[in-house]
Amino acid sequence: MEIIVQINNAINNVVWGAPMLIMLIGVGILMTLRTKGLQFRKFGHVMKNTVGKMFHKQEAGEGEMTPFQALTTALGSTVGTGNIAGVTSAITLGGPGALFWLWVTALIGMCTKYSEVLLAVKFRERNKYGDWVGGPMYYIKNGLGKNWKWLAVLFSIFAAFATLGIGNAVQAGNITSSINNVITAFNPDFSGQTMVNVVGGIILAALVGIVLFGGVKRLGAVTEKLVPVMAALYIVTCLVVIVTHAGALPAVFCDIFQGAFSPKGVTGGAVGSMFIVLTWGVKRGIFSNEAGLGSAPIAHATTSETDPVKQGMYGIFEVFMITIILCTITGLTLLTSGIDLHYGVNGDTSMNAAALGTVFGDKGGAVIIAICIILFAFSTIPGWTLYGTRCCEFLFGEKAIRPYQILSIVVVFVGCTMNLDLVWNIADTLNGLMAIPNLIAVIALSGVVVKETKRYFAERAGK
Repeated sequence: MEIIVQINNAINNVVWGAPMLIMLIGVGILMTLRTKGLQFRKFGHVMKNTVGKMFHKQEAGEGEMTPFQALTTALGSTVGTGNIAGVTSAITLGGPGALFWLWVTALIGMCTKYSEVLLAVKFRERNKYGDWVGGPMYYIKNGLGKNWKWLAVLFSIFAAFATLGIGNAVQAGNITSSINNVITAFNPDFSGQTMVNVVGGIILAALVGIVLFGGVKRLGAVTEKLVPVMAALYIVTCLVVIVTHAGALPAVFCDIFQGAFSPKGVTGGAVGSMFIVLTWGVKRGIFSNEAGLGSAPIAHATTSETDPVKQGMYGIFEVFMITIILCTITGLTLLTSGIDLHYGVNGDTSMNAAALGTVFGDKGGAVIIAICIILFAFSTIPGWTLYGTRCCEFLFGEKAIRPYQILSIVVVFVGCTMNLDLVWNIADTLNGLMAIPNLIAVIALSGVVVKETKRYFAERAGK
């Protein structure tokens, strides 16, 4: 076991090292330049045609989701503990300045996600059940040609295994762990954690099965209701804390901008390097919105929208919502609350609970964070299982869909009942490996993104 840990750590250090971070940022800069800063110059148009149409009635045929359902499925799969504990880690390990670099990463990553989603819709296919299937494996195969299929196979293998870890087991474990934390907050002597894990695992596996076996339309119907509710709950409670401590905002923003370039003066020396601040901001920024990993485009490919550019705009909104809105709110809640953030130490959700506790009380803060994590984690499981299922289908055909779904449900139960540290670490490595084939494809097909973007806006100008 120790050998496995050492091998995985060595690969992880390479996969998530400086070269990968440079590649992820580099692709974002490349696509921003090639589209002439689309996410900035057309931001109003993007918002009008995404969130502006949120309450318009949308229809989808069999095997499809509405554009909004495809967005909420991708959002539900992406919004998770990375937006809570991930941001906390970025701030405690990188100082307040990490939030600045997280913003920079998101602004660039908007164009990466736009490109991925556009390509997913452009090169998708119908399977024999009539469902739309797409994502990096399909835009590699159909966009780059059969000689590149090996790259699509690599992506699918990495994604199928990563899904079982990060998408299923780890999320399930987060749910039962959160339930136990709430019970313990009210009853410190509680000793029935094992029973909670088993019963919770059975219930959770059953709920996931109901969603999965209902097909993409049921998945879309669940996420379009769940994701807005869970996002609203988290945003409102955090805003209450920020408004309550509004007097601290000027000093907090000063710390963020000063800490981005001179961290010692803000953290008392606990974080002493601008490179460390930048690294943690970039890493957690990418972790929060998954721009460049190639996962979310698989959900977006199920849309009933036929224009790749229109759906691509939802990718821009997705990164904006997840990182610029949710992660910023998390960071400001922590920094304005006045709690001790233990700079230099890896943060966890207990700090978020403590920050909310300054307004809602210790138990209230613990309950709110637990509910948010449960909702965030549950919304992640079906979406990531869709990702893994599509990858398995690409590798082995439609006959592999049901066995993979059953395996995913079993892993959900197992995840509720076991220690997941090694599973998390291996899945994190596989998650990073997914990005390599995807980024190669985005670079190679960047001309298609530019051509489709020009076509769309030329058509609008001609109307």
